[in-house]
Amino acid sequence: MKTLYLMRHGQTLFNQKELIQGACDSPLTDRGIKQAERAADIIDTLDIKFAYCSTAERASDTLEIVTRNKMPYERHKELKERNFAIFEGESEKLHPQWENGLDDIYPLFGGESSLDVSARVMAKCKEIMMQKEHDKVLIVSHAGAISCFLREVIGIEAVSELRKTNSFDNCSIVKLKFDSSENSFDFETIIKPDFTGI
Repeated sequence: MKTLYLMRHGQTLFNQKELIQGACDSPLTDRGIKQAERAADIIDTLDIKFAYCSTAERASDTLEIVTRNKMPYERHKELKERNFAIFEGESEKLHPQWENGLDDIYPLFGGESSLDVSARVMAKCKEIMMQKEHDKVLIVSHAGAISCFLREVIGIEAVSELRKTNSFDNCSIVKLKFDSSENSFDFETIIKPDFTGI
């Protein structure tokens, strides 16, 4: 059994301003950098040998901090955040509600459906985990992409419950087991660094 640690990037300028960023990008804030530094203390204990992230700068910057620039990594566009089309850069208040998973207004405006996102993230995560010696892997991605991925693993209702408890806060780490014989993931827990004082 292999282990995947699927982590959200640190706080960004758009997160701070409560703006939708999706496929566009914004830099880590000072708080985001400090969050990643705290998360690095956890990553240090996990004996991770392989690391990956999306092609967004906020993800690669977070990964470099949490691995203390000591681990080579690859960037993959399949791990990027959902494309929210014309909603990007707008207020987060424009996001449709996640209740019952009815969040697929975005394709009407040129964005991605949740199924599109979950399919590409799931396929890339499986491809990564099936590689030889990939027993413990870190992937830095995004809240929306991780949520869509987890809907395939634990279901829409379970993800909705996790969202209510802010389980996908910046630098939260989702721990999953991967069974290479079954080519499937099992959810274990969410690890949340202690951000007291930052």
